[in-house]
Amino acid sequence: MTERMWTRVGTVEEVSAQAPFATRVGKDFIAIFFHEGKFSAISNVCNHKAGPLVEGARTGEWVTCPWHGWVYNIRTGKGEPGYEEDAVPAYEVEVRDGAVYVATPAISKRGLLPHPPKYVFNQEPKRPGDPDRVLGISTTSMDKNNPRFSTSEYLLEVALQHAQKQGAQTRLLKLRDLSFRECEGNYSKAAHACTWPCAITERDANDQLGIVYDSMVYWADVILIATPIRWGNASSLYYKMIERMNCVQNQVTIRNRVLVQKKVASFIITGGQDNVQAVAGQMLMFFSELGFVFPVFPFIGHSRGWTAEDMENNVKMVKKSRSLQHGAQELIERGLEMSHGITGMKEALSIERAGRKANDAVIREYAEG
Repeated sequence: MTERMWTRVGTVEEVSAQAPFATRVGKDFIAIFFHEGKFSAISNVCNHKAGPLVEGARTGEWVTCPWHGWVYNIRTGKGEPGYEEDAVPAYEVEVRDGAVYVATPAISKRGLLPHPPKYVFNQEPKRPGDPDRVLGISTTSMDKNNPRFSTSEYLLEVALQHAQKQGAQTRLLKLRDLSFRECEGNYSKAAHACTWPCAITERDANDQLGIVYDSMVYWADVILIATPIRWGNASSLYYKMIERMNCVQNQVTIRNRVLVQKKVASFIITGGQDNVQAVAGQMLMFFSELGFVFPVFPFIGHSRGWTAEDMENNVKMVKKSRSLQHGAQELIERGLEMSHGITGMKEALSIERAGRKANDAVIREYAEG
């Protein structure tokens, strides 16, 4: 039997005033709580993704992990009702001579029930000889019961139809048809709180952004994203999507794991007012940070300009414009050509280079002085 070791963590006054707080006792990272005049101690490390329990909200004897919402009893370490065996270690606590002591090792073990993800990725590996895969994503918002004409979506459909004629397999996702939650901003809590798969997709059966992850990260060779311009920016649905795509980029940042390999991205940008280049710049930057590459001339754009508010004529113009239709067709041709050209490219196994976001090499240089 392992010998118990008692460690003094402070006076009763100090601990009660400071609790809840975390302390290291040997190899154990322990959360100390004070509730209804009694001290208790459990592991500070959540079973799910190692979130810091001591920073979580408390309701009576229960603490909720601040990262993804798992709940534990601060006295027993057991999970919430129905998940009791999802337990973190609990530690014995004693008060002696006005001081608080914690004993190690723990008096109970960590336990983890199986938690099947709510969304299972269908990766559909591509085999030699399979057709090219082209994913189109429309980010146009509209009233489903009273739909209108979308110039960006129209040109996207023209491009996808042309891709089919080139022998490609296509998939069209309209974000307005998917029900998905806004990003919870877990990265703001801690870099490692933003996980892959996204914690929302992992635990919310009704969240449909998994379809986008599946299609973009695993299925497609070429993606083509279409957006209208809204007050000089891409659509609100576009930003809602890319905020949730942060979990893909964050894998590069914190794990040096590049999920997007040898994939091509292009864009269609249309709007009633000008700002095509600025919108394209944001899109190019973001998708380059995910690992996508781009063909020459990676976007097409159309705008009526600042002085032309006759939007009914804008729709007529786009519908009749042979040059815009040809531009969409040529855009997908360049994307497919680029996709074929990068098949022999090395995969991005490491991105540790000076100037990269959260680059460990640069951080070490600063630390070394």
